[in-house]
Amino acid sequence: MLKVSNDQAFQEQISQPVLTVAIFKTTWCKDCHYIDPFMPSVEQDYAGRITFIELDRDEVPELCEQLNILGIPSFIAFQNGKELVRFVNKLRKTREEIEQFLGRALEVSAALHT
Repeated sequence: MLKVSNDQAFQEQISQPVLTVAIFKTTWCKDCHYIDPFMPSVEQDYAGRITFIELDRDEVPELCEQLNILGIPSFIAFQNGKELVRFVNKLRKTREEIEQFLGRALEVSAALHT
């Protein structure tokens, strides 16, 4: 997973034509660490369809404020610089919930290109 630590790199990544999912986390967040064991497998399952980037909320506070990231971990799908769908709340996220979100992101992306 590509780690992004500034606004410029973030903008470059989300402006790509490929579906990009930004994951906002922090080092001190227990719920963020909860997803760490299974996220590499999830990333592998969606390889070729979704690019994943990870941002530390504490490194990009202005960006998080601009995007209204209130809870972490948070997931936002982008394509061509536009937000498609988000999974943002303060609750712990399960692998199943994350995969449901990724499925929705792929559906929205496909609908925009038909």
